[in-house]
Amino acid sequence: MKSILKITFIILIFILAFTGISFATPQIPSLGEALDTASGNPSNEGYVSAIQLLILFTILSLAPSILIMMTSFTRIIIVLSFLRNAIGTQQTPPNQVLIGIALFLTFFLMAPIATQINEEAIQPYLAEEISQEDALDIGMSPIREFMFRQTKEKDVALFLRIAKIDNVNSIEDIPTRVLIPSFIISELKTAFQIGFILFIPFLVIDMVVASTLMSMGMMMLPPVMISLPFKLLLFIMVDGWNLIIGQIVSSFK
Repeated sequence: MKSILKITFIILIFILAFTGISFATPQIPSLGEALDTASGNPSNEGYVSAIQLLILFTILSLAPSILIMMTSFTRIIIVLSFLRNAIGTQQTPPNQVLIGIALFLTFFLMAPIATQINEEAIQPYLAEEISQEDALDIGMSPIREFMFRQTKEKDVALFLRIAKIDNVNSIEDIPTRVLIPSFIISELKTAFQIGFILFIPFLVIDMVVASTLMSMGMMMLPPVMISLPFKLLLFIMVDGWNLIIGQIVSSFK
């Protein structure tokens, strides 16, 4: 449970850094005048606090999307869905089980990054050793490194071209708003590649069973009904879950 809360807090830090929100003496324009919380005006402070609370709840509502799209979750859940479709078991395992497996594998894979952010950013910030801006910058670094390791160069180049950003000499020069969509489409491509490989052995079984039934003149019998037990037998004999989960985890750099 502590690791889940830690990752949630890290996701919150990442969103704050990505949106560029800072709560240090904010100034909010209203009716042509800036309201400054440092002025000591109680009405201004209450107004700004309400705006900050609204922003905070908006950020928390985005946390599940950040967890899904900016970690290893996307690739894992897509591959598991492809596996279920390849076997042809319809709703077995159910969606709740697949999502649970994907979540806990995500926690397993992101745990080293969460630990690094906790030690280098969260704990120094809570101890008031670094400022909020420094904590956000330090906390962003491990997440950006993880996403860069999974992202293909041509995907980054695509969004750099769309954003009309030139003169990029290092990964530090690439903004997070470019890195995030690049990471997402790279993860989708990788997941579809793994899914295609998963389909091949089960497709061969379907073709063999369909050809056998046609040669026997049993064209009215659905081939899926006959091929499903053989696909399950193949999956059990090769210890499929151990093999698939091991390959998914090892596919992350």
